[in-house]
Amino acid sequence: MVSFIVGVVALVVGYFIYGKFVERVFGHEPDRVTPAKRIADGVDYVEMGWPRAMLIQFLNIAGTGPIFGAIMGAYWGPWAFVWIVLGCIFAGAVHDYLSGMISLRSDGASVAEIVGDNLGPIARQIMRVFSVILLLLVGVVFITSPALILKNLIDKDSQTIYWVVLGIIIIYYMLATLLPIDKIIGRLYPIFGAALLIMAVGIVTMLFVTGEIHNVPEFTGANLHLKGTHLFPFLFITIACGAISGFHATQSPIIARCLRSENDGRRVFYGAMIAEGVVAMIWAAAAMAHFGNLEGLAAAGAAPVVVNKVSIELMGSIGGVLAVLGVVACPITSGDTAFRSARLTISDWIGYDQKPFSNRLMVAIPLFVIGLALCFIDFQIIWRYFAWSNQTLATIALWSGAVYLARLGKNYWIAFVPAVFMTAVVTSYILCAGEGLGLPYEVGLWVGIVTAIALCAWFLYVWRSPKVPTGAAAN
Repeated sequence: MVSFIVGVVALVVGYFIYGKFVERVFGHEPDRVTPAKRIADGVDYVEMGWPRAMLIQFLNIAGTGPIFGAIMGAYWGPWAFVWIVLGCIFAGAVHDYLSGMISLRSDGASVAEIVGDNLGPIARQIMRVFSVILLLLVGVVFITSPALILKNLIDKDSQTIYWVVLGIIIIYYMLATLLPIDKIIGRLYPIFGAALLIMAVGIVTMLFVTGEIHNVPEFTGANLHLKGTHLFPFLFITIACGAISGFHATQSPIIARCLRSENDGRRVFYGAMIAEGVVAMIWAAAAMAHFGNLEGLAAAGAAPVVVNKVSIELMGSIGGVLAVLGVVACPITSGDTAFRSARLTISDWIGYDQKPFSNRLMVAIPLFVIGLALCFIDFQIIWRYFAWSNQTLATIALWSGAVYLARLGKNYWIAFVPAVFMTAVVTSYILCAGEGLGLPYEVGLWVGIVTAIALCAWFLYVWRSPKVPTGAAAN
């Protein structure tokens, strides 16, 4: 219980202290005219107040990420809390803030264009392809998972129900991708975002009321993690959205096109990530506590099953409704913005004006055709490659942010340190994980560390003297 409470308090304090420090390093300018005002088009560039923008950003980046990832990460016991807190404050929230604010300074440019401005034309082309692939994977993951869950709730043996639900979700995705952001996303997301927060508050309240919070393991002997597991790099890939996630870098430009003032940046980008970290802490604690111990959690079943059991057994019928919301509605609200972000990324890539509806349709139709085709691939395969791709994109975005700050002669260490760490994580993982090269653990670990050190040395050598920025960094 102590580690959980300390972790939540640290997240809140981190927002006010480190978040303010990051904002000061970046140098926000409250009086600068934002793209939402300067190039308003009524489709993607639409002014929003910060509370509404923050709830939309929160739901864009959250979905089931801070729930499922935290539950799976709970197998490492209190180490999950450590990663959520430190990762969120010093890596994830910094990543989201820099991605959003640099995009804001670049007329709402997508992450691929931002990376290209800072890391060069080759990186731009790679990131264009890489980010679109990741967004398609996210969209497919969040089409198939809620469809499967609804099928199981209605009739687990009926494939007809699965395809009907899948079709309804795809139709909704097309509408959310094509219509102006304030028509569907701007109206529904604040409601669902608030519901996700209410769900988390209800869970943690009942943990204290029932006394189950005392089951949360502390740093004592066997409770560190389950036998036979490696903390590094697997924990840092498993818990993504609750600590740091590259998917967020694809979502921040959506809201960067809607902010009224740069003064809203910390509240929206840094704040939404801190809120997601709190949700992840709550679900990690619930997973550890509700089943008595970590062995009980291991026997409880997959993450969606854990969500259902925890919600219903702690909050009754209300919990059941919230569980359905958490595992069905929330992933849908991440999937639709994944396709929307893919549309924006491609339109930025080819310089295609998105104000005419016909232009949006021309970009969106091929995306949905490919997405539908990917729905026929096994969900577990899609998910495994999404997890690694997600953290790799986060790593690249952090390096881009470090270069951006270095070019301006600012304190690049806020992005540089987490970029080095995440480089070691993603490199080690793809080398030794089963879905990667499957090399011996020690080999993957040391190659990952050496790779991170090499990039660290390269960066410090190249950027030891501030240079005049070009592209987006000059704005």
